[in-house]
Amino acid sequence: MTELASPLAMFLREYLPRDRGASRHTVESYVLCFKLLVVFAADKHGIRPSTLEIGHLDIATILQFLEHLEQDRGNGVRTRNARLAAIKSFFRFLEFRHPGYLDLAAQVREIPAKKGEVPLIGYLDRAEMQALLDAPDPGTVAGIRDRAMLCLTYNAGLRVSELVGLALENLKMPSLDEVHIIGKGRRERVLPLWKATRSALRDWLAIRPKSADRHLFLNAMGTGMTRRGLAKRLVLHAQTAAHSVPSITAKTVSPHLLRHACAMHTLEATGDVRKVSLWLGHSSLQTTEMYLRADPTDKLDTLDKWRPPSLRKGMFKGVQDELLAMLAAT
Repeated sequence: MTELASPLAMFLREYLPRDRGASRHTVESYVLCFKLLVVFAADKHGIRPSTLEIGHLDIATILQFLEHLEQDRGNGVRTRNARLAAIKSFFRFLEFRHPGYLDLAAQVREIPAKKGEVPLIGYLDRAEMQALLDAPDPGTVAGIRDRAMLCLTYNAGLRVSELVGLALENLKMPSLDEVHIIGKGRRERVLPLWKATRSALRDWLAIRPKSADRHLFLNAMGTGMTRRGLAKRLVLHAQTAAHSVPSITAKTVSPHLLRHACAMHTLEATGDVRKVSLWLGHSSLQTTEMYLRADPTDKLDTLDKWRPPSLRKGMFKGVQDELLAMLAAT
């Protein structure tokens, strides 16, 4: 049997970033998946993780691992399916490098993704969104930075990974009227910026600390803002915004909620889901259709235009069906 450590290291360190062009965020997600899987498999087989072999990752072990994610770790269906996708990707990598495991790889490929409930998305309405944008203190450096971050996230519908990954070079200087984004799957998009967003960015760039770090947004240490740092600042501003718009307290305000707000408000303004898909950088319209389910406006328009046909209940006298006649005569 072949040891697991060597091909797994090649998969994570070389194949994903070099051959597949996977983002750092994707690689980190895969690394976490295999940390969990390796510990689980080693415990199941009663051996040290470093002595695991590929054959130890059999179908029974993988299925038990997926069950462990949901039952013991409390992961949802989406997380479970994401971990399964990472495992399948690793076994596709093995197919051409270790042909002895073709049968096992084929079996892993046939493990189905689990279907779960698809809840309606949450988002901030316009009043809530405005209260959140007004929450940062304009009299502090952190407040000016945070307002620029929130405005840009909402304006461009940014994923948190896209925001924290932005560099100064991603902004069109000196006009600041466009931002160049490299999104999920290395898909690029260039989006125009609103006047309010340009103003917030100018205020931030005017006081941005001098640093060798080229990230657009810096934390108190002078390095790039992190996902966790952004989430903490957002919770703080949500609490402030709730004083003026109490309905915010009923929502879990996260960076992705701002992306949803951008999508919903763009859909309301344009009525075109294709434009929303392009704005957010989705790979397909199927992903964007979730916003149609959450938007009642289009449904109300359809209901208003639709009328049931005015048909009266009647009898078809004198009409004899040939099949029924045959059955009656039998």
